[in-house]
Formats: sequence, structure tokens, C-alpha cells
Amino acid sequence: MKMKKYYAPSIAEAMKLIRADLGDDAVILNSKVVVTKKLFGLVKQKSFEVVAGVDTMEKKSVVPPLPDISQVPSTNGQPVMDSYVVQDQKRENTTINEELKKEIADLKSIMQSMQRQTIQSQYPDELLPFVDYLKRQELSKELITAISDELFMYFKNSEQEIQFEEMRALAENYLRERLAHLPIQALSYEKQFINVLGPTGVGKTTTIAKMAARAVLENKKKVGFITTDTYRIAAIEQLKTYAGLLQAPVEIVYNVEDYKAAIEKLAHLDIVFIDTAGRNYKEAKYVNDLQKLVDFSEQAESLLVLSLTAKERDLEAIIDQFEQLPIGKFIFTKLDETNSVGTMFNLMIKYNKGLAYYTDGQEVPEDIEQPDLDKLFELFFQGED
Repeated sequence: MKMKKYYAPSIAEAMKLIRADLGDDAVILNSKVVVTKKLFGLVKQKSFEVVAGVDTMEKKSVVPPLPDISQVPSTNGQPVMDSYVVQDQKRENTTINEELKKEIADLKSIMQSMQRQTIQSQYPDELLPFVDYLKRQELSKELITAISDELFMYFKNSEQEIQFEEMRALAENYLRERLAHLPIQALSYEKQFINVLGPTGVGKTTTIAKMAARAVLENKKKVGFITTDTYRIAAIEQLKTYAGLLQAPVEIVYNVEDYKAAIEKLAHLDIVFIDTAGRNYKEAKYVNDLQKLVDFSEQAESLLVLSLTAKERDLEAIIDQFEQLPIGKFIFTKLDETNSVGTMFNLMIKYNKGLAYYTDGQEVPEDIEQPDLDKLFELFFQGED
């Protein structure tokens, strides 16, 4: 195999050089970003280093056989070749499609290789500790890139050494702008019914108890509970225990008729918390069953409870399944069991959803916080030292 290294200011230019030199059969073996410093290191120039190769062994060309003239349809004794012309065109189109697929595959190979390159090749050394902090907080790559680009431009135009506090302020301002339009606040009690949704194991029932206790003790509201979680006896008993402490009624529903009856029975209360069954909501079937049972009308506010200890990709799969339901805010649990809170920012910004509460323990009603932006950024930057 013949191999050669190419340098170019862009991927497209590198591809042109490779194809002109090695031909269409060349394959990309490796690629990376190369940064050179000029003007005493004040200016950095980025280029692409691509290693390509081509098999030098001769390939036997396969020539399609000519059609047997005796087998060609004829009209008035004259052979009709239209079908063979069409076949030739199809072969030509197939060749073009194969070349296009190869080019796309090469581009994917380059992009994947570039993504594996370290961030040190993109930003000045002075920014790297702060960028590393954003990564430890598990902020998304898209947000880190946007913030880092803004920091780089600020650093580039600044005559003085940039301080960590300045970086923090710039990053916070950027995130504030992305979050400013979202509802980040506790229950307003404007809606009578509160649908609390979420997968198994996120602490949904305990979170409901915390919200209900706050409503009773701090806001003097009359509350009640409806549970559709008939799959777990322990969940019903747990909710009954909390309801007993708050002297609040509990209704257990198994079907739509039970649900309508429970709604009518508790209609005189200020707030009714609806504890839905915890299921594997990555499966659309369970979301559809829930939608048939629970009322998601304008009289209800719907909250989705998610655990911060879960993988973000799994959380995204769950949120995607709930896309058809009118969920306005998230509740994030188990904050005390993780050292990073970037997932909250990622999901709120990606799905354009607000935040009602986050919880940081099992104590009822103490371990639940009513959020605002200042508290969120205090959490985000509390580990910077």
C-alpha cells in the first residue's frame, strides 16, 4: 500500500489533494488538527494533517459482456436496444452512487477522527483548566464549545491575563441567556391537579410527599392524593403513610372510571397530587397507557421527575417518549448522590423545559429546594476550588 501525509487548511482541501494524487480508491488512515504558533505564540494557526493510502496492486477490470443479438427483442426485424441503454444508465448511476457513498464515508472518517482530538489543540493553555471544569460538571459538548469560543475571543482581545472569576462570569452570563425564558420556579398553585410522572426508582412518591408537606405547612393548602401505581403495594402504603401524617385523603385508581370518580371526590381540595405508576418509560406502550388513564387537560400541571444519577442518554430517551404530553417542568432528584449538575442545564436547554424543584436527600419535607438561577449557578460552581 502506498501511504502519504497531506496538510491543508480545511477538510475539503485535503480531500481534493488526496483524490488528485492517489485517485478515488484512496482511503483515509488517520487525521488530526495541527496548531502552529506564530508571532511569539500570540497567534495560533490551525490546519489539518491527513494520512491517506491506496492499494498499489493491480485490479482486474471486469467488462460486462455484450448482449446476444439473437436474444434482443426486435421490431420489423430491427433489434430494440432501449432496454440495454437503460441498463447502461443504471450501471452509470450505480457507479455515481457508490462514489458518493465512498466520499461520505471518508468525510465521516475524518470527522470522527477529529472529534477524538484533545481540546488542547483548540484553545490557549490558560483556558484549559476552566474548560476541564465544565467537562467535569458534565456540561454538553455543544455548550462547552460555545462557552469556550466566547472565552477564547475575550482572551484574544484582552491585554491582561484572564482570571478564573472572569471566565466564570462569562460562562454564567452565556448560560443565563439560554435559560432566561424558561420557567424556573416552584409550584404556583394556579392549577388544582399536579400530575407527577417519572420512571421507576427516581423517588417520585417521596418527592410528592415533600411537595405536599410544603403546600400544607407553608401555604396552608388542603391537599389530597390520587395514585395510579397499583403495580407496587409498597408504593400505595408509602403514600398512605405520608397522607396520614398530613391528614389528607388518598384515592387508588385502577381504570378510567376510577380516575374520574376520584377527581370528583377530591374536587373540593386546593391541590391534588397524582402519583403515576413508575414504569420503563423508554417503551412507548407505557406512555400511551398513561395518556389514556390520566387527564392532561389545562386544569393540570404535569411534572417529570428524573434522577441525576442516571445516564444522560437514558434520560433523553425517556423525555423523548413523553414529548406528546404537556410537560412544563422537570424535577431532578438525588442531587446529593452526584458531584456534577451539568445534566440539569443540558436537558433544560435541549428540551426547552423549566425546573420546579431539585431534591438532595430523603428527609420529608426538608430535602427539596425551590430553585432560581442564582441557586443553580451556586450549585454549578461550588466545586471550582
